[in-house]
Amino acid sequence: MWLAAAWWASLSLLGFVVVPLLFMHLPTPAMAGAMAARLFSAQTWVSCACAGVLLLLNLLKHEDLVFGMERKRISWFPLFAGLGLLCAVLVEWVVAPRIVAREDLQLWHRLGSAMYLLQWLCAIAVFQQLLKRQAVARARWQA
Repeated sequence: MWLAAAWWASLSLLGFVVVPLLFMHLPTPAMAGAMAARLFSAQTWVSCACAGVLLLLNLLKHEDLVFGMERKRISWFPLFAGLGLLCAVLVEWVVAPRIVAREDLQLWHRLGSAMYLLQWLCAIAVFQQLLKRQAVARARWQA
């Protein structure tokens, strides 16, 4: 569960705190944009690592030992983690190069921002799913 929390927290801090501060305090928007691009690129690797490890853990045959729950019904967990991972990859290798090339900048910046927000929402959903799984595991343990 800490991995999902770290994923969500890193997205939140970078997107909603650090990048706006860059644009407020660096001398030019170009400098802030260049630094933000480097930070978002690093964030992509954090997101890929977190989502990838969570997906791998979800695929373990002994899921009940890891997450405290057996596979009795379809889980939204892999969908949210996979979608978050896909958004991170698409932003890094499809959207970001077009922003750097200043190719239809407004469109690609909006699309990248929307995909970042979707990734953030996926991280929240994954965290929520893990909280539910932990609650089920605790209830079983106490019963």
